[in-house]
Amino acid sequence: MSTSADGPASTGHEIVAALADRLEKLPWVIGLYVAGSLATHDYVAGVSDLDLVALTDRQPDADLISAIHSELDAGVAAGADLGCAYVAAARLGEHEAAHPTWTHGRLVHRPLTTIPRVELAVHGLTVFGEGVRTAFPPVTEADVRKAARSEVCGYWATAVRHPAWWVLEPEIAELSLTAMARGRHAVDQGRLLTKTAAIEKADAPAWLRDRLRARRRGDPAPLPRLRTAWIAWNDARRTVEALGR
Repeated sequence: MSTSADGPASTGHEIVAALADRLEKLPWVIGLYVAGSLATHDYVAGVSDLDLVALTDRQPDADLISAIHSELDAGVAAGADLGCAYVAAARLGEHEAAHPTWTHGRLVHRPLTTIPRVELAVHGLTVFGEGVRTAFPPVTEADVRKAARSEVCGYWATAVRHPAWWVLEPEIAELSLTAMARGRHAVDQGRLLTKTAAIEKADAPAWLRDRLRARRRGDPAPLPRLRTAWIAWNDARRTVEALGR
């Protein structure tokens, strides 16, 4: 597995290496980059997702992508929530364009949103291909603030209008508590927080932050569904209102 000068000699992660081994053999995949918790050194095995982005020199082959990831998910990547967006380099500047993305065991088509782009520009790691700092140009504090506001006032504004989601899908409630803390910090400071650091800034009672910390470590700590949903929904509602002004 080759690397560029601004990338690591190795991510130290066998699943990333296994994906890279398969993708480097495809002539139309020209780069592979690590974002998310693994890039920010906040990765917790069994808890964190693996978030990657592959650049291609043509329209990605969705059937082949599905076959590769299905094989990995049945083997070395089982239970790891390996995800990868496949973005044609010629369309990288089209922020609303939908790209084939393997996530949580299935292929969807969705945009590469601004927050992952910022994560790549600030913390991204190059697995192979041109350096991540070249592929994803540097961002300013203003870019970070704009990205955070867009995330909160986009998806999360929609979620707030559907309170039942927070009860029916408990992962939304848990995710939103850190997402809102990260959003507020990014708008205020112009910098991204890791998910672990965001727990300390979550607008939640001490008992709930304690459980979030434990879950982030991979320890069993059940969250009471209705209480957590109510706290998280109100936090998101307040944050959407504040950042939407």
